[in-house]
Amino acid sequence: MFKAFRICIILNVLLPLTAISGQRSVVGGPKSPNIVIIMADDLDSRQLSCYGGQNLKTTHIDALAKEGLKFHNLFTSEAMCVPTRASLFTGLYPVRHGSFQNHKPVYDHLKSVGHYLADLGYRVGLTGKDHVTKPKSVFPFDIVDGFEPNCVAPTDEYRLDDIKKYITGSDKPYCLFVMSINPHAPWTVGDTTEFDAAKLKLPANWVDTPVTRRQFVKYLAEVRRLDDQVGDIRALLKETGQDKNTILIFLGEQGAQFPGAKWNLYDTGQRSSMLVKWPGKVKPSTETHALIQYEDITPTLIDIAGGKPAAGLDGRSFLPVISGRNKEARNYAYGIHNNIPEGDPYPIRSIRDHRYKLILNLAPDKPYYNRFMMDRNRKDRNTVWFSWVDDKADPNAGKITERFQHRPAVEFYDTEKDPFESKNLAADPLYAQRIATLRTELEAWMKQQGDEGASIDRVYSKKQEVK
Repeated sequence: MFKAFRICIILNVLLPLTAISGQRSVVGGPKSPNIVIIMADDLDSRQLSCYGGQNLKTTHIDALAKEGLKFHNLFTSEAMCVPTRASLFTGLYPVRHGSFQNHKPVYDHLKSVGHYLADLGYRVGLTGKDHVTKPKSVFPFDIVDGFEPNCVAPTDEYRLDDIKKYITGSDKPYCLFVMSINPHAPWTVGDTTEFDAAKLKLPANWVDTPVTRRQFVKYLAEVRRLDDQVGDIRALLKETGQDKNTILIFLGEQGAQFPGAKWNLYDTGQRSSMLVKWPGKVKPSTETHALIQYEDITPTLIDIAGGKPAAGLDGRSFLPVISGRNKEARNYAYGIHNNIPEGDPYPIRSIRDHRYKLILNLAPDKPYYNRFMMDRNRKDRNTVWFSWVDDKADPNAGKITERFQHRPAVEFYDTEKDPFESKNLAADPLYAQRIATLRTELEAWMKQQGDEGASIDRVYSKKQEVK
């Protein structure tokens, strides 16, 4: 009896200490891993040299790829900043979280990664771009000074002292989002002298004009700034000893603000990048072609933190892919685009598997128009888009601009053979059954999401918010 009494005393002392520390592990078990997520802003991931880019050597991002797992098939469901970040934080697709148009707020009754990880003993912080941090009830982040929060700021100055305090200031594990504003337009920072415009390798779906090359130089200078920021965060983790028990994740967000990428559902807009370094858990220099969407990231973080799957989320954990137990995570990646307030109504939906992509343009009788790239009221035609429109020397210029503005109801692409989605196979009878299968799956997803299609791409007042 005395022995049993001693055991009770020991347990009564140890168990409260475990609860206070925020650990879910057994007494004496390893500490929960810290998590640092660095996210780019409008990154064309093809420009990273670890993803095949030839215009610059992204030294620090490449080093992260060598030390961890590189994902080839991460896709955003809506290729614009606010919906992508809302999906990242909530684990929900855009129609369900409410931000299915750019800058449209999420519904105020939701939970996010800030709640889920806090319930598991984590501090959840964010520094930098803060577009999706309101309302606070949905996004209860610790806001950490350091990185520039305004993506259209003329400078991107940053400092690390407050970040250092945050990651070293408590025994509780942390998840810190470092949200860079690079390389988001207006492309005003970085050293452009590193690049020779005449020698740049342009994407195959662009029109080669002097304006395009000048703007691309500015864009790449900000990609360099992004790479430097990744290097500084890596150095800070090493300096503080945090690198030994910290998962470091890099995310590319959606494509660049060039025609055919951001604000579209082509792969140059939807396809992203992800690198995961996890000391002792992830083998260095490994790669995966598993299909992943941004909605899957929060469920994965919950899984990493030792929590049970949160009910009602659209995403699913891909921790088995990270750990090497599984090669696949999902069968399909879905896409949604609503064009207001960035232009005239132009709703688009998409679905893809590992190889084939189906796009439904729900208003094909109207031209596509984006006010940032194609501003019909601007007298200045010295922009990338108008340089394409006005180009009379390149025989492909007219074809590129015409297909961008006037799109058929159905587009279907073999992305393995045609990565820039230039050859529409929708009318080819060889693919009729595959198109039908993907269309059935896409329409079922829309129904499950409560997505009514074209009718939701309209102007909303607060009283008209779709629930």
